[in-house]
Amino acid sequence: MMHTFKGGMHITDSKAYTNKLPIQTMSAGDLLYYPLQQHVGVMLSPVVSVGDSVKIGQLIADSDAFISAPIHASVSGTVKDIGLYPHPSGVKMQSIVIENDHQDAVDPSVQPMDDYFNYTHDQLIKIIRDAGIVGMGGAGFPTHVKLSPPPDKKIDYVIVNGAECEPYLTSDHRVMLETPDDIIYGLKTLMYILGLKSGYIGIEANKQDAIETLRKHIDADEYKQINIVPLKTKYPQGSEKHLIKAITKRSVPSGGLPADVGAIVVNIDTCAAITRKLKTGMPLIRRIVTISGDAISTPKNVSVPIGVPFKELIENAGGFSQEPKKIIMGGPMMGMAQHNLDTPVVKGTSALLCLTTDVSLFDTTGNCIRCSRCVSACPMRLAPLFLKKNVLAENYEECERYNIMDCLECGLCSYVCPSRQHPLQYIRMGKAQITENKRRGGQK
Repeated sequence: MMHTFKGGMHITDSKAYTNKLPIQTMSAGDLLYYPLQQHVGVMLSPVVSVGDSVKIGQLIADSDAFISAPIHASVSGTVKDIGLYPHPSGVKMQSIVIENDHQDAVDPSVQPMDDYFNYTHDQLIKIIRDAGIVGMGGAGFPTHVKLSPPPDKKIDYVIVNGAECEPYLTSDHRVMLETPDDIIYGLKTLMYILGLKSGYIGIEANKQDAIETLRKHIDADEYKQINIVPLKTKYPQGSEKHLIKAITKRSVPSGGLPADVGAIVVNIDTCAAITRKLKTGMPLIRRIVTISGDAISTPKNVSVPIGVPFKELIENAGGFSQEPKKIIMGGPMMGMAQHNLDTPVVKGTSALLCLTTDVSLFDTTGNCIRCSRCVSACPMRLAPLFLKKNVLAENYEECERYNIMDCLECGLCSYVCPSRQHPLQYIRMGKAQITENKRRGGQK
């Protein structure tokens, strides 16, 4: 039986570019850039200075704030600069620049650790925090924060998100096929931390080979307490709230968090990163990136050091086969358009897509015809056309009455709109303005 939720829709997945291609390991060039904001939470401060020598796995930036995740060097070399450099958000951000010496010297602190059951729950949470592990699906929420719910929130489910419902993305798919033991070991670690006897891995049905691979590994030994849950192939099946609904039948309330219904969701590669930290001692310094799109000569999946500029990823994939009209970090539905190829890979870089006019929507915007397609498609059961109208009128109280803050920004409203109204862009503007108004202590 395929588990799913109400709403959403099946869209062309375009995964055939890379879903059969094994992960390749990519080396870094001469200069790497580490923005101090690679996670949800407080911006970090450098713990190194210009001129310092660093080694792979060495801590280079940290914060005392609870909602933060440290950054480590992914190459050995010398700190060349600390200043403003491009960030995937489109603005320049404080960053550490390291000149690679290509010696690949590893910091002495990187040592294999004991099995998870030899540590206390609190020790493991600190290990995960100190390794800089965050949600690798793109959101970048620090994993140790997820694993520290309030005492009054009883956790019944830990779910590994293997849906990967965004078009083009295949990095999680390849991780499931190539390193299933890392995923299973990471999930067992999470179950131990949370005191749970069972765990769940949700995988969309279009990844049948991944479902079979993980089931074989579970059946081969003692992992009987881990359940593989096939999910209907539908976007946005990988959304936390909808994954929880599909697997547990529990609904996260408006304005609520997964912990409110006793669930915690982590990404596939996050699980693997936890395993790598325990088995090798290496913090999060690499991630798997899908390089794809019809403007790329040789689409591929690569394991790339964090800090490598996008232009090096494109060169590694053979360059452009034709002039791209849009370059996106992440998936085409929720990713961020990029304008500078000097921007580096960060912890949340799941993909780099290079698309031509044929597959990018550059049509002229028309008038809203009130067809209600955006309402029918919205997985959160919102009314995007009215949200856009109220944002334009700066009627933010009405926006909140229409539950604008519940929007998960999946992009389906813009995808289905025959007039190319792009309501999501206005919803984002409205959410940002409401947040700013509340920060200032007023309501416009």
